[in-house]
Amino acid sequence: MAPVAPRQARHPLSEFGLIRTLQRRFPSRDNALIRGIGDDAAVVAMPAGRHLVLTTDLLAEGVHFDLRTASFEDVGYKAAIANLSDVAAMGARPEHVLVALAAPAACAAPQILQLYKGLMAACRPYRVSLIGGDTSASANGWFLSVTVTGTVPAGSALLRSGARVGDAIYVTGTLGDSLAGLQLLSRRRPMAATRLPPADRRFLLRRHRRPLAHCRFGQLLGTHRLATAAIDLSDGLSGDIRHLCEESRVGAELHTAALPLSPALTAYAKAAGTDPAALALQGGEDYELLFTVSPANLRRLQRAAGEPGRRLTRIGVIQPKSFGIRLRDASGNLRRLPVTSYEHFRS
Repeated sequence: MAPVAPRQARHPLSEFGLIRTLQRRFPSRDNALIRGIGDDAAVVAMPAGRHLVLTTDLLAEGVHFDLRTASFEDVGYKAAIANLSDVAAMGARPEHVLVALAAPAACAAPQILQLYKGLMAACRPYRVSLIGGDTSASANGWFLSVTVTGTVPAGSALLRSGARVGDAIYVTGTLGDSLAGLQLLSRRRPMAATRLPPADRRFLLRRHRRPLAHCRFGQLLGTHRLATAAIDLSDGLSGDIRHLCEESRVGAELHTAALPLSPALTAYAKAAGTDPAALALQGGEDYELLFTVSPANLRRLQRAAGEPGRRLTRIGVIQPKSFGIRLRDASGNLRRLPVTSYEHFRS
């Protein structure tokens, strides 16, 4: 059955009008793309010696985003980053994006175009081309499904299942910033917002609204075989370290004092009267990379990853599965890591 295009009384835009607009605004200059938007399916030439990587994320209004605090451009941008970050965690090079959108019947054409504008703003730095998708009317809010494809040299994809006992645990960047930005937007801690310096507030809001995907660094980890396992931090450190450990059948020891915190997060936690380490552990949507490195590769990692502005922090060590997943505090005390990350369908 053909999809129903959203009705837009104030700004008429048919489904096929949208297709023509997207073709004009976001043309592909990808030599591997044989046929993109306009046919029943896209046709892409596969490079020899590379494997195809695919990932998809579904975003639902009221679950993943709130249009009272996020613009349509914000929603599109973060939908793309969520997928680009998955590709980065696989050590792959992102190539193409497909978008399926269900919009309320009364939506306005500029809203849809702003969403695509944000999405392509996230894709552009990585030269990712829009090659297809679908649209439909929705009776219950906005729904957005984004699929990103990538390629990786055959046999070099990073997986969650390669961590071994004794491997060092690393993260990129700083943790918890996105959660703090979300709390500022939702006004869950109004006193903190008034006490926080404006520069720190802007930093945390940007980290929530405009996170980055570490695509080039992920490729470096995979191409040079520097990491034994990797995952992106979309659900929060406390949850994502569990996913990695479950797939690798190992345990982990994390060091609370080593968690990388931005000055803005530290200032926010002080103003809010909360523990910054707790924000770092439970905060999702930072889209940093969590990865493990064998002791033999630690020097190679420092040489290969030593780029100005890139922050890498060693936060723990892989332990036997029987150890579980534990936190070691500054006093040396161990405690089990609580599950604080978000999980769909968990009651």
